[in-house]
Amino acid sequence: MSAAVPRFRPVLTAALTTVPGMLPLHGDPFFRSMTTAITFGLAFAAGLTLVVVPVFYSVFFGIGPARPPRV
Repeated sequence: MSAAVPRFRPVLTAALTTVPGMLPLHGDPFFRSMTTAITFGLAFAAGLTLVVVPVFYSVFFGIGPARPPRV
């Protein structure tokens, strides 16, 4: 779970810069299918990396947020 926090910014930055960068190519009929596949694939992979994988990991291995010790 500790690896999810440092990876959040690079994954989100890569996704949020690449997806708008591909949008001008979407207007060209020759590149439209490739652009659609790359855009949705990158958005889907970013969602999996940032949300689904950490949630499944915490559910399967019983890891939750750190709790303060009882006094």
